[in-house]
Amino acid sequence: MTLATPLKPTVLVVDDTPDNLTLIGNLLKDRYRVKLANSGEKALAIARAAPAPDLVLLDIMMPGMDGHQVCAALKADPATRDIPIVFLTAMSSTADEEAGLKMGALDYITKPISPPIVLARVETQLKLKAAADFLRDQNAFLEQQVALRTAEVHAIQDVTILSMASLAESRDNETGNHIRRTQYYVRALAEQLRNHPRFAHYLTDAQIEMLFKSAPLHDIGKVGIPDRILLKPGKLTAEEFEVMKTHTTIGRDAIERAEQQLGLPVAFLQCAKEIAYGHQEKWDGSGYPQGIGGDLIPISARLMAVADVYDALISRRVYKEGMPHEKAVEIIIAGRNQHFDPDVIDAFVVVLSQFQAIATKFHDSDADLAAKVHQVEGIAHTIVL
Repeated sequence: MTLATPLKPTVLVVDDTPDNLTLIGNLLKDRYRVKLANSGEKALAIARAAPAPDLVLLDIMMPGMDGHQVCAALKADPATRDIPIVFLTAMSSTADEEAGLKMGALDYITKPISPPIVLARVETQLKLKAAADFLRDQNAFLEQQVALRTAEVHAIQDVTILSMASLAESRDNETGNHIRRTQYYVRALAEQLRNHPRFAHYLTDAQIEMLFKSAPLHDIGKVGIPDRILLKPGKLTAEEFEVMKTHTTIGRDAIERAEQQLGLPVAFLQCAKEIAYGHQEKWDGSGYPQGIGGDLIPISARLMAVADVYDALISRRVYKEGMPHEKAVEIIIAGRNQHFDPDVIDAFVVVLSQFQAIATKFHDSDADLAAKVHQVEGIAHTIVL
């Protein structure tokens, strides 16, 4: 097998004097591929065409577009700004050299030229460019790998959350669409409140994404509630309700154990714990499990409380019909300052149309409900046996 010969670096020589182009071209042609331009305009056209040159040797004093203008144009264009520029000019004062280097040129050679000096300077700049290109390619590769790995981690998070949430839903009388709807309700509320003085510090883009990811785990603790209570079609007794209330603590503890096994805090699990443990708390302190109120309730849990109650009211269940949207809204607004944070309710009123659209998009079909009825009846039959 014959190995391909590496391509020689390309040097673009720009000078308005034919003799200078011939001189420099002949000097470089044995080591490099050489392109020649007798004007600034032509130089830019060559530099912007693929493949771009690896180095530009640039005269300054030219009619039309001079070397300084060519340099500025190359540096302003993202496609050419990394091409090293070496000024090759008769302007030999220190001030001229300083001005050229400030413009972005990497070297400055004065005429009349010394061929060994030109060759040495060109070789040095091309080696530096090769090293810079290598590092740039490596960085791009590493960034791509990090992005790929991050996407994989996020996908694993999403699958883990949905799997855990589906486990809870499989034993509950709610359908899987309840999980989807509450995710989007919470996000709609969060986005409406993101600039509110009380919430802006918390509702960053990243945190809103965490809320969206974590919302499905709000009822994960129901996996620990006995079927005879969880699936009871009628009203719970006081004793049964006390057992039902423990789903908040069971959910929090399950997520916390998972976090402890990882050995480090995980942002989306922290958010999930807050939601699972606190979404049944009420603004006036009459909720559970802690009976805390006001700003002591985590913001995540306050948002979920509105989303969860709204969906419970409008959704059909095995044991009830869904309530009209208008009636559900009326009940939730009536809970302002009692059940719910008043500012969250104000946001809810603003995004009512979004809530209704979400409910419509992810509505429970007759097939969904029939499947859930069949599932619940099967579990209930097993309980009786």
